[in-house]
Amino acid sequence: MTEAKDEFKNRNLIKSFNNESKYVITKLTQILGYTRQTIKKRFDDLKVEKIISNFTININPNILPINLKYVLLEIKTNPNEPELLENLLKISQLKVLDGILGEYSLFALLIFHSSEEYYQVLSIIDKIMAQSHFKKYNIIETIKVFKTNGIELDDNEIDSNFEVDSIDYVILNIMQENQNLKPISTYEIKDIINDKYKDFLNEMNRQEISQSTIHNRIKKLEKNNVILNYALNFCPKKIGFRGKYLVRIKPKDPSKYNEIALNLEKNHFITDLFRIGQQHGLFAIVRVKRVEDYADFIKILYQSDEIEDTLTNFVLDELKAYTNFVIY
Repeated sequence: MTEAKDEFKNRNLIKSFNNESKYVITKLTQILGYTRQTIKKRFDDLKVEKIISNFTININPNILPINLKYVLLEIKTNPNEPELLENLLKISQLKVLDGILGEYSLFALLIFHSSEEYYQVLSIIDKIMAQSHFKKYNIIETIKVFKTNGIELDDNEIDSNFEVDSIDYVILNIMQENQNLKPISTYEIKDIINDKYKDFLNEMNRQEISQSTIHNRIKKLEKNNVILNYALNFCPKKIGFRGKYLVRIKPKDPSKYNEIALNLEKNHFITDLFRIGQQHGLFAIVRVKRVEDYADFIKILYQSDEIEDTLTNFVLDELKAYTNFVIY
């Protein structure tokens, strides 16, 4: 009972940091009913117990002028190839890497900012797989992203007149990849750009990007739903999410893919939902606290009478231990 209570409290604390704007400590004290000192102590405990790893943001995949490219990857390997895992984990575009049960041994999710970046990384993956024992892998390009990390994209449309430029991309990348357990400030973003992006600044014929420019750009990115939310990366198993499943879904009527997906994205068990170009044309990542919850999920899925078939892979091990999704 104590473990369950601790997990519940930890989920609530982490959930409170998941917001459309940066957290404000005074608001957290009101929401949680804790003092500043209590919040700080519990946050420090999460750090010590390695339940959380860093702050980050989620970026809308439908940004303009070029959408983010989500790619799914299945790999057949064996436990005697640790170097394959090590090489895959070095790829910065890799967001998810799971050990799974089924024909393939690994599942990966990668996100790219451009076709050029995609093909560069694809070449790296080809070289990694050329050294593997089975040399068997399957690349699945997503056609549409309906939901990412628990965020429904149907509710977060981007203004067709708003386009992200190269400076915005740099700011977004730093906010997503360069934060630790203290939210990054606009002054720190300025210092990182001026220190690590000197070639970029030269290309732009700029000596630096000012703090005020960065602040104003972030506000525009928030306003236009490019930044979907601010979040904490956490270890799901340590806060009670014990089951993760990869589910392919085939509807009875292929003409209803979009309609079914828009209904499915509202299911809180589904954290990610994609349209893919295969017979089972919807791909969902499902998170549950108990195995029984997954049974309920499948039962409800078929009760709609619109689903013909599903294929499920059970995730044995999350090899990238920390992630973030909207906690229910």
